[in-house]
Amino acid sequence: MKLPRDVSGAVLLAALRRMGYEKVRQRGSHVRVTTQRGGEHHEVIPLHEPIKAKTLLSILKSIARHHGIGVEELLRELDLR
Repeated sequence: MKLPRDVSGAVLLAALRRMGYEKVRQRGSHVRVTTQRGGEHHEVIPLHEPIKAKTLLSILKSIARHHGIGVEELLRELDLR
């Protein structure tokens, strides 16, 4: 699996909105998003440009685990490739 290296926080946030995540609050450059799809799940997205690869992978793993899919499938669903 190859992670995209140029994903900004704003792009990831827009992609997550399409998956049912909503912005709950923001503090500085970090936005907390929540979804009720498949149970309640929270995630913090840094509005950095670009998001560091390890940070992006950690976020994607958490979201994929919540939805019961793999990271590669999540990347396809979010259309980040």
